[in-house]
Amino acid sequence: MKPVFLLFFFISFFTFSQNCSCEDNYNWLKKTFEENDAGFIYALEQKGKDLYANHNKKFRAKIKPIKTIKECSAVLNNWLRFFRSGHIGVRINNQQNKAQNGSSDAEISDQFKGWEKYNIEEKEFEHYISKLRNITYEGIWESKAYKIGVIKTKNEYIGFILEADGVYWKKNQIKFRIKVSENDQKEAVYFMKDHSARTFKDVKLVGKNYLQMGFIVLKRLKPHFEVDKTIEEHFELIKARSPMIKEVSENTILLRIPSFSYSNKKYIDSLIMANHNQLIRKKNLIIDVRNNGGGSDASYKKIIPYLYTNPIRTVGVKLLSTPLNNNRMKKFMKDPDWSAEEKKWAKKGLEKLNKHMGEFVNLDGTIIDITKMDTIYPYPKNVAIVINKNNGSTTEQFLLAAKQSKKVKLFGTTTTGVLDISNMNFVDSPCKDLQLGYSLSKSMRIPEMTIDNKGIQPDYYIDKSIPDYQWIKYVEKILKED
Repeated sequence: MKPVFLLFFFISFFTFSQNCSCEDNYNWLKKTFEENDAGFIYALEQKGKDLYANHNKKFRAKIKPIKTIKECSAVLNNWLRFFRSGHIGVRINNQQNKAQNGSSDAEISDQFKGWEKYNIEEKEFEHYISKLRNITYEGIWESKAYKIGVIKTKNEYIGFILEADGVYWKKNQIKFRIKVSENDQKEAVYFMKDHSARTFKDVKLVGKNYLQMGFIVLKRLKPHFEVDKTIEEHFELIKARSPMIKEVSENTILLRIPSFSYSNKKYIDSLIMANHNQLIRKKNLIIDVRNNGGGSDASYKKIIPYLYTNPIRTVGVKLLSTPLNNNRMKKFMKDPDWSAEEKKWAKKGLEKLNKHMGEFVNLDGTIIDITKMDTIYPYPKNVAIVINKNNGSTTEQFLLAAKQSKKVKLFGTTTTGVLDISNMNFVDSPCKDLQLGYSLSKSMRIPEMTIDNKGIQPDYYIDKSIPDYQWIKYVEKILKED
């Protein structure tokens, strides 16, 4: 397979362009999806035409009164959930909407000038928190984009801006609220960059110096508490944007891969090449792919030799050939990041697809691809791959390949399960205000071995009694017992 991209959805605040209603966008999306998505017929076979007809009837009624692009995008995403949970979605075309609406920084700032504030002078607040001795949510926290103060008022904690970009967010505006119920249940409402609300029920302090709300992580600046080295190392790994290697012990080395995106491939390859001698001399290798949502199959190819013990069988995919879908191959042929060999593959693939319009096409001409290697490295002897619920797409494809090795065991929790229908393509709506992401391929594992909505289970389940920041130490302990 060639580069696969996993979609991360976001919603903006912009209103409709003058030419498109939500009903117009729905009609375009429905037709485009039905004619081009590789999983449409499969989902219809699973759920039935009557259920689909009722689904459409219900959503047509929901769509008619909608006036804003934000509401429309949300409803259309819900419509798509009928088919599957991943490799699918609608997002607002922000650049197009910004151009249409002429939203300058000043206009964006003006739009949020009335946002609720928590008014307190920073010096007064700093004096207040300097007296705190108990470890609570109160304090000064930071993320990459913000410095935030948190103060308790009655039964909730309010997070307010101390420093931000000055466009979307200004000083003292309320960034989040954490409510604590009588039975100590916590719920956070966090306002994203565009001020849209996200609700998180998973709210916790990690150690003394990190506050986690869902996928949002803040680091404490004040008051100062003792630093826990294990927790610091955990967040160094989890927050890493680029691949990294570090020695865990005399016998164990850790490879962290936060993403298999195609843009990361060169960094993964160069990192592995630079550390080759270390990799083949250590008894144990831990590969941490937690929260790695996918990317490109090509990005993990250089890792496979260190896992390899026997031929690896990979079941292929079929691409749905339509004029719209086949345009992707033309884009690949013009992509400056693609090599001459890859462009040749795309050209040959396009020719084959065009000969079988409306059909599912296996470009490779074989159901199974078998990878054989001449070298089996004695070390690493044991390979532990650390996984969690946020692994999907290409990362799951990597796991299917890796777990065929006699060296490999999976540690963690079950993955997302978004692999059977894959290879995303993105197209703009006629009015350019929305972008649809749908899938071009269907795995030939279907129906005998499906991953979607099931995920891949670990060999060693890490239960909730072991905090996330102790996972690596837990895995290392298991490997030492070997």
